[in-house]
Amino acid sequence: MHPALSVIFFTTLSGAGYGLLALLGGGIALDLWPRDTTATLAPLAVGLTLASLGLLASTAHLGRPWRAWRAFSQWRSSWLSREGVAAVATYMPAIVLGAGLLDTSGSSTWSPLPRICGALLSVGAAVTVFCTARIYSSLRTIPAWSNSLVAPVYLLFASYSGGLWLWLLSTVAQRGAPGADRLGLAPALLAGMALVAIATALLKLLYWRHIDSAAPRASIESATGLAAFGSVSAFEHPHTEQNYITREMGFVLARRHAARLRAVALLAGFALPLATIATALQWPALATVSAFAALISGSLGVFVERWLFFAQARHVVSLYYGARSV
Repeated sequence: MHPALSVIFFTTLSGAGYGLLALLGGGIALDLWPRDTTATLAPLAVGLTLASLGLLASTAHLGRPWRAWRAFSQWRSSWLSREGVAAVATYMPAIVLGAGLLDTSGSSTWSPLPRICGALLSVGAAVTVFCTARIYSSLRTIPAWSNSLVAPVYLLFASYSGGLWLWLLSTVAQRGAPGADRLGLAPALLAGMALVAIATALLKLLYWRHIDSAAPRASIESATGLAAFGSVSAFEHPHTEQNYITREMGFVLARRHAARLRAVALLAGFALPLATIATALQWPALATVSAFAALISGSLGVFVERWLFFAQARHVVSLYYGARSV
């Protein structure tokens, strides 16, 4: 399919935002994140900002963006509607948690209410990302998306990109916040990030291998019901010029270009960030620089990966517009 930049920005920004909120909420719920206003408000604000920017970007792909509110009414049957409901619901524990942080007279540990809000925030963010993934994986008409690996890949990418933001914000907060050294450059945090990065890359490689080796689900013969008569070819194209279907549904990416872009996604998205993690462990003084470099490189890799996710997806309707199989 044609990779619309609005949808790519939506999935990358909202994924990073909700991934950051999920990690932060989980840390608060388990009392692993320091009870410090600066160290908590910064990732909370950044997570909400990224999620909001992503949701706003998604409306740019709509024909009538001002009608986007109507999507909330179909939550019983539509994953898009469920995503919207979950996205908005996630703001509620985030707001309550943020309001509670304005009171700086409390103890150094989290009380029950913020921990409950953190748990709700983490669950709500994860559910939102899952609903986003299901928007695509539930479409049987696009074989590359109708795949059991799509949802786990989305969840891992959200955790990974959110973790890159959390690493940078924690290193910045560590300089001025008295309790932030409970995270900061702790080897456990960086080791966890490295494991998530490796797991995400391996699962993405498995997904690419699956879509490359999977047998076609449909052909022009099966689409027309003429398989019993042998090979089928179109006598005349159903159009005389480009239309919505050929632009959006029939986009074709050359295999050689896909291979190069996959290499870019792996190198920028995972190899370089893993190198910066090793650098931060070896030279703690370079913590902030390493975290910033990892965020920039990782974000670029995620953007390329998400572009490929759309560019390599072909709708079965393309069988009526020249494709032999999908």
